[in-house]
Amino acid sequence: MTTPAAVAAAAELVSGLPASPAVWCSGLRKRYGRRTAVDGVSFTVGRGEVLGLLGPNGAGKTSVIKMLLGLVRPDAGEVMLLGRPAGDPAARARVGYLPELFRYQPWLTADEVLLLHARLARVRASTAERLEGLARVGLAERAGDRVGGFSKGMQQRLGLAVALVGDPRLVVLDEPTSALDPLGRADVRDLVLDLKGRGVAVLLNSHLIGEVERVCDRVVVLDRGRLAASGTLAELLGAREVRLRLTGVDAHATARLHAAGLTGRDGDWFTVALPADEDAGTGTGTGAGVGSGAAGRSADDGGAVPDLVRDLVARGVRVHAVEPRRISLEDRLLGILRDAEHSDGGGR
Repeated sequence: MTTPAAVAAAAELVSGLPASPAVWCSGLRKRYGRRTAVDGVSFTVGRGEVLGLLGPNGAGKTSVIKMLLGLVRPDAGEVMLLGRPAGDPAARARVGYLPELFRYQPWLTADEVLLLHARLARVRASTAERLEGLARVGLAERAGDRVGGFSKGMQQRLGLAVALVGDPRLVVLDEPTSALDPLGRADVRDLVLDLKGRGVAVLLNSHLIGEVERVCDRVVVLDRGRLAASGTLAELLGAREVRLRLTGVDAHATARLHAAGLTGRDGDWFTVALPADEDAGTGTGTGAGVGSGAAGRSADDGGAVPDLVRDLVARGVRVHAVEPRRISLEDRLLGILRDAEHSDGGGR
């Protein structure tokens, strides 16, 4: 017979274990006829983490999301949500979802839409809680207005409010800013960061790379149904570049530039890729941290750039300008996709 002391000891042991990921998937595969939409995709989303899902059109991002949520049955692979199998209703009850394409009943008011979805989710949502939810997305003053009169951007905001019904612990957002103006995109950015601060995991699929770079801790890149790359922003953006305006470049100077990592030339401007920062893998991974780091940290924080300039001057090269910069997420994404295309030996 189990004693109270044994139960307490077991509870203490379990409490010391790390929380299970908000999302865990392994080996996801999905075919539609002869076309393979998703091929062996695996990744995790930690509690309180914001993960960006990136890739070109047709990469399999929406198919992956639908398999995670049980809307599409995978041909192979496993999914766990909030520590439970994805098919467990108890797991899905704590998941909020904003699909890319949706439509609400035009005769309902915004408040009635929230009430309907609260009832469908079997959660309590008082009038005050519904008004608070609408206020979070900037629709407090339109609570009593019929949805049929809403603009696309206002409907997008309403969809965000619906996704947050029931205080979910995992929120999946599929193109949440597609119909929003710059102010609306900033509001969504603040909302995502607020969710992160409250320990809510967010899976964000967006074509707006700048938004992903601002709010995401990690990024997963899909290409033609496969995992092309994944990592923290610090890891993916660790590469640095320096642009130099040079004249008098002879063969010896060109050889020195190639040895340093020359990647391109445009007239008198030469672009050199530099080694990643020694601390690139230890960054915070927050969008703010990466953004401020890119602007505030010089690529000249090691010896590579001074040594290169010294050697070029010694070879008779005139150095007119040196412009260090960190590679953007968009540049990194394009590089990953081009590398994947070349490794496959063909075009799209």
